[in-house]
Amino acid sequence: MVTRKLLAAAIAATLAGFALPSLAADLYINIGPPERRIERVETRAGYLWVPGAWEYKNGKHEWNKGRLVAERKGYRYQSDRWVSHNDNQWTFQRGGWNRDSDGDGTPDRMDSQPNNPRRN
Repeated sequence: MVTRKLLAAAIAATLAGFALPSLAADLYINIGPPERRIERVETRAGYLWVPGAWEYKNGKHEWNKGRLVAERKGYRYQSDRWVSHNDNQWTFQRGGWNRDSDGDGTPDRMDSQPNNPRRN
């Protein structure tokens, strides 16, 4: 009985450790990112090129190179980006896949007609 409780507590503590980073607030900084670097774009059938982006780590901007990611049918990829807010505050928004069933460029969660067969 005690062993089960200890095991359950250990699993809960482990899962809580993974969940904590997702609860972290956005980081706002006063230093805008440098200009994007020019990269050689690679192409490969079945893959999509994701451009590189600056990330703010250890008190400075660090460049993450672009990369190929496997395509996902019915999804659209939004690249990583920096967003400017009031008073020259910047925050980094991580990109990722958004469901886009009809391929019109608007994610399903924001599309009033996500499966419109008469799209342009």
